Amino acid sequence: MNKDALSEVVVCRCEEVTRGEVVEVIRRGARSVAAVKRRTSAGLGLCHGRTCTRQIAQVLKEEAGIAISELKPSTVRPPVRPILLTAFEEEE
Repeated sequence: MNKDALSEVVVCRCEEVTRGEVVEVIRRGARSVAAVKRRTSAGLGLCHGRTCTRQIAQVLKEEAGIAISELKPSTVRPPVRPILLTAFEEEE
């Protein structure tokens, strides 16, 4: 696959973030999965990064030379799944 085609590969399907966008923010200084998420919105969609976090880590490894084992895991912020507001209603 040539370099131009590779940059058009979608890394985050939920937010439609391409590999090229991830590479660009890494070149501008992002050095963690969380930093890439903040700058691109990758990992902030419906799957909460379940499908793209590993791909972002791989691009960080390739572009910044950071070992995957050195990357801190992303912080999960509840609620991880949508809940009905009726769950918060008080019983009478």
